[in-house]
Amino acid sequence: MTAMNRTSLDEVQDSRIDLATILRTLFDHKGMIASIVGVCVLIGLTYAILATPIFQANAMIQIEPKKIGIEGRTEINAKPLSVSQATTEIELIKSRAVLGKVVEDLKLNIIQKPKYVPGIGGYMARRFKPEHEGELASPLFGLDSYAWGGEKIDIFQLEVPDALLGDKLTMVVDTPETFSLYDEDHNKLLSGPVGQTVEGSGVKIQVAALNGRPGTEFTVTRQRTLTSALDYQDRLKIIEAGKDSGIVYLSIQDADPILAKRILNEVSRLYVRQNVERSSAEAAQRLEFLRSQLPAVRKQLEQSEIALNNFQMGAKSVDLSVETKSVLDQVVKLEGTLSDLKMKRVDVERLYTPEHPTYRGLMTQIGQVEAQKAALLKRIETLPATQQELLRLNRDMQVTSQTYTLLLDKSQEQDILRAGSIGNVRIIDNADANVEEPVKPMRKIIVLVAALAGLLLAVATVFVRQAFYRGVDNPEVIENLGMPVYASLPFSRQQERMDKAQNRTGNKEPRLLSVSAPTELAIESLRSLRTSLHFAMLEARNNVLMISSPTPGVGKSFVSSNLAVIIAQTGKRVLLIDADMRKGYLHKVFNLTPKHGLSDTLAARLKSSEVINHTEVRNLDFISCGFAAPNPSELLMHDNFNKMISDLAPLYDLVIIDTPPILAVTDATLVGRQSGTCLLVTRFGLSTAKEIEACKRRLMHNGIVIKGAIFNGVLRKASTADYDCAAYGYDYSTVRK
Repeated sequence: MTAMNRTSLDEVQDSRIDLATILRTLFDHKGMIASIVGVCVLIGLTYAILATPIFQANAMIQIEPKKIGIEGRTEINAKPLSVSQATTEIELIKSRAVLGKVVEDLKLNIIQKPKYVPGIGGYMARRFKPEHEGELASPLFGLDSYAWGGEKIDIFQLEVPDALLGDKLTMVVDTPETFSLYDEDHNKLLSGPVGQTVEGSGVKIQVAALNGRPGTEFTVTRQRTLTSALDYQDRLKIIEAGKDSGIVYLSIQDADPILAKRILNEVSRLYVRQNVERSSAEAAQRLEFLRSQLPAVRKQLEQSEIALNNFQMGAKSVDLSVETKSVLDQVVKLEGTLSDLKMKRVDVERLYTPEHPTYRGLMTQIGQVEAQKAALLKRIETLPATQQELLRLNRDMQVTSQTYTLLLDKSQEQDILRAGSIGNVRIIDNADANVEEPVKPMRKIIVLVAALAGLLLAVATVFVRQAFYRGVDNPEVIENLGMPVYASLPFSRQQERMDKAQNRTGNKEPRLLSVSAPTELAIESLRSLRTSLHFAMLEARNNVLMISSPTPGVGKSFVSSNLAVIIAQTGKRVLLIDADMRKGYLHKVFNLTPKHGLSDTLAARLKSSEVINHTEVRNLDFISCGFAAPNPSELLMHDNFNKMISDLAPLYDLVIIDTPPILAVTDATLVGRQSGTCLLVTRFGLSTAKEIEACKRRLMHNGIVIKGAIFNGVLRKASTADYDCAAYGYDYSTVRK
């Protein structure tokens, strides 16, 4: 159990370490993260300011239950509004029959707008506030063809060939009262005056109003009505306030709030009119049905009256008995009820299936009435034959008369209903828009989203960089390669400022940090390296120290020059040799302009004693790289180099040779053969483990062993907090104060 708990604890600690490492890595890149977030916020803010504001118009419509039946009454036991009916009405509002008419009435298939400078043109035009009618903003940057504010265009009619439908035509103001129209290839189609119909090249146009400077361009597009209707179908939003509420909200967004209101009002008006026409058509159909039945019923009534009169004349004025008359009244009443129910069945059959409860209830009522009628007919069979016939004729006449009267009444009712039909929808709120508060762009949300997007982008950038980052940032990596790290040198901001100042102003002062800022932490670390070297070179075969690096730019010359200075400051005689005969520049560090150097000695032009330069630092001599030799490797392979080292080494306590990078050229390998000690300078975050291992392998193949490494340019980071203290040590500058 204890082992399991220990394992679980280790896993938790590992997870915490991983999370802490991630947080420290993000903290190390806080500057880059802040920059990316700032740029994204700036982009979002710029878009929020320059984007065209979009306004929303809203309207409300009430959909009432439909009237059914010949009497135009609400369905019995029906809900106020079913979901299917609300959905149907919403789709009717968005139908092409409505929106197509709206497009044609408001000429929405003609898209007309001034041509603005991309990006800022629309924003500048919106900010322009004319002091009087027709005033135009002055063009900026000499861009006269663009609109800058106050421009206006109103096209009353535009007809183009099918080939030009959907194309962006360009209208140019010639004079305040004339214009020209061009196609996309800038071919002139026509020109003419404002206010008149102009035809040419298959195009027919009438411009009602035009306000712009001569040369100002407008973009004009004639779309198909269907295309515009489908576009507004997508833009028109319709929702029901709640289930079975019958309240429907309409909304549409547009850059012009007045146009948005006009569109919604026109949609509402056309939809209500269409609904009224549908209701009126239903009433008209009922009226037509009733009127078609009147002639037949009237003819049947006349025949019934004739038959009754003929029978009475033949039977010599036979009258009905009291019992027969009672039965007759009941039969007539049932016939009237039955006729009324059958008329209702005609309407119900159009609305419902035979399985619907309403239809089945009506059929039950009809069955009950017919049963009562059948019972009365059985009673009639017991009467005398004369009374039966007289009753039948009277019944036919009265029932037909009652039916005819009912049809006349219903016809008049339907005629009145058709004339006063108002449909089952009405406008509750006309369209209106808040012109002071656009719905888009939502500036606060845009800036917030931009900030979040910038943060995500910055974090992703950090992790991507880390994923492809191969630079060593921990001295333990170097030690794991079998190479001890003698010193970790902190990155010196002071040295960076000195280099920039000298490059910018051409200052001739030396760039030696050990001279100008001897209390810098990097110099203190070099003093620790000096102590370590004293013991490391006790067993060396000579007093020659080679300092090299895997690649350029790791600070090899910085280490060589400053290490030479601080060793010389202890009273030891030190000779510093710049063996980079290709790109050596140590003489610039000491502010020397030597005429001769190492290449002159190796080429046997001068003796080694003749190329030695004395520096301002006591006990420190310097040999520069000399002239740019075309064959540095061949010079180093010559016996002259071995002879020079043999002659100079006894004269000094330490000879430091600064060589070119190991992986770049073979010079360091040749110098290493003459050196008793070799040190490799690596750079924090720049040198990779593969490069360091390749240097070690290359020197080993030539019989040269790297004594150790110097970890240069260490930056204080949160992600390297575990070993920063070892690299930086104590701040001696503070102690000495």
